[in-house]
Amino acid sequence: MKSVVITGASSGIGLATTHKLIDLGYTVTNLSRRPCPNPAVHSIKCDLSSPDFWADIGDQLLERVGESETLHLIHNAAQYRNDSAVFIEAQNLTSVLQTNVVAPTTLNRHLFQTMNPGSSIIVVGSTLSEKAVAGTFSYVTSKHAQVGLMRALCQDLVGTGVHTAMICPGFTDTEMLRSHVPEEELKSVGGRQAFDRLVDPEEVAETIIFAMRNPVINGAVIHANLGQVET
Repeated sequence: MKSVVITGASSGIGLATTHKLIDLGYTVTNLSRRPCPNPAVHSIKCDLSSPDFWADIGDQLLERVGESETLHLIHNAAQYRNDSAVFIEAQNLTSVLQTNVVAPTTLNRHLFQTMNPGSSIIVVGSTLSEKAVAGTFSYVTSKHAQVGLMRALCQDLVGTGVHTAMICPGFTDTEMLRSHVPEEELKSVGGRQAFDRLVDPEEVAETIIFAMRNPVINGAVIHANLGQVET
């Protein structure tokens, strides 16, 4: 059995990725608060913002993937807030870091024991993994931390046959983007990319799966953003 565990596959990039994975013959398990609409995916209700989430799902998840020939872990879920570096409350930063950095680390620690050579750990980052814009302090901080997480994994996994990579989407036509950008501004946002449009979730999904299936891409940060227009 070839297994994939993906977080946050109830919509957007995660959902698009599940459709391609199922077509390729993978058994897919989604971890999120909402179930994945893809009926071929097994969903386990999970709140990654809770420090105790593993206690609620660990036995169930390990039972499902424990006999896998290969196991691929895709960290796709993320918490995004509009906040400022000089006004943010500590508990708000802690919550974002829990979802975006601590929870992936917890999953890595528990699932690595079931990973055979040929498995992978893929992190879905952001354009903001390597730069910053105003009003996104906690998200930017967590995405920069994910780069370090992925690169440290690459070094600590030497000799195991398990590889890791980070895929950084640009402005992608997802529920998350639309919840933060008014409809009338979407075209302008797409214009910040060299192809004058938003990235399609399926395009990012293809990039994630390419990295997942190719160990030569190990420790790499790949930007899937159609080329950003620098201003």
